[in-house]
Amino acid sequence: MKISTLVDTNILVDVWGPRGAATDWSIAALAACRKDGPLVTSPIVWAELAPLIKDQSALDAAARETGLERENLPWDAAFPAGLAHAHYRRAGGVRERTLPDFLIGAHALVAGHRLLTRDPKGYRSYFPRLEIVSPEISS
Repeated sequence: MKISTLVDTNILVDVWGPRGAATDWSIAALAACRKDGPLVTSPIVWAELAPLIKDQSALDAAARETGLERENLPWDAAFPAGLAHAHYRRAGGVRERTLPDFLIGAHALVAGHRLLTRDPKGYRSYFPRLEIVSPEISS
């Protein structure tokens, strides 16, 4: 059975940006997820990547080379993302976790994707049914 994976921004920054401590893990995890099924990105991730890549055509080429499929944010993801973000803010959350993170998590959940990320904590807290692939553990 094919498993689709929504790829979080931090993974693509690791792969397409300057080498860092997580680069090797992110490259290997991306390759493993690609073997399982389609890799997906969202307009939110795309926007967050814009400062990393010199222009739109270079970003398009990098996405094609990586095998990323672009997928629009489902309308049904907006409401749970807003609720999760509001719950986070009421619980004292600071602006370090902004609404885009909640949109990414809700998109993956509503569309039936698992999420590939290096930063699973917030996603696990606010989207407990979301399957997550991360360096610490997969759930």
